[in-house]
Amino acid sequence: MHTLHSISAFRAARRLLTGPVGLVPTMGYLHEGHLSLVRRAKAENDHVAVWIFVNPTQFGPHEDFTRYPRDEARDAALLAAEGVDLLFMPPVEAIYPEGFGTEVVVHGVTEGLEGAIRPGHFTGVATVVTKFFNIVQPDRAYFGQKDGQQTVMIRKLVLDLNLPVQVVVCPTVREPDGLAMSSRNVYLGGLERAAAPVLHRALQRAESLWRNGERDATVLREAMRAVLAQEPLAQPDYISVADPLTLAEIAGRAPARGALAYLAVRLGATRLIDNVVLE
Repeated sequence: MHTLHSISAFRAARRLLTGPVGLVPTMGYLHEGHLSLVRRAKAENDHVAVWIFVNPTQFGPHEDFTRYPRDEARDAALLAAEGVDLLFMPPVEAIYPEGFGTEVVVHGVTEGLEGAIRPGHFTGVATVVTKFFNIVQPDRAYFGQKDGQQTVMIRKLVLDLNLPVQVVVCPTVREPDGLAMSSRNVYLGGLERAAAPVLHRALQRAESLWRNGERDATVLREAMRAVLAQEPLAQPDYISVADPLTLAEIAGRAPARGALAYLAVRLGATRLIDNVVLE
């Protein structure tokens, strides 16, 4: 595995690769969810590139950029064991040099859900993803369903800008008790960690109702709310049943193409998101 830190060095190494290249974008502190994306990319491409970059522009002023978990040596060892070809770990100044003044804004699918709680977050994500697609030139890019709104936004970004990248969304990887794997799970204290699977239980309740024919979005939202209410530590930011393409909140009956059930919940000082596609 070649580990590169400059854009010029990465591009030189990338030019030597022949055949399809799969890209796995991460912010590091890797877990089994990330590694499942690497394995999928490896199965579907001749080469795999991974980036590790904690992107400052997608963090708000009171969010956890400075304390976001990092362990580059451990991450590199895990990726080398998976047979990754290229690991790109640029410094912030390489991606945002002095005088940087360009943003990529995706309208429509970014205003609600996380976009309403974290203003500017998706502009930061869209900008850095566009830059990395330009630098890496992947044939396919792999993302996890846990960040469901992000995947919808990136698909729209690729479509709107005619980017020659296939976006592959892979299933959420979960702990045995159902908690979606996330680098931020390390923030959870003992009581919070014990309470955290309530998000998955709430989503499972909506999924069960959906399988049994329930299509009223209000009923689905209230069912999830009732499950969350059973856990005193769980403080919801939002409980959503949205159109899976537009992410517009569904007022009545879900459309034939299905729905996206989405939760953001605070457990003490830690904020978790999770979702399931209802189809």
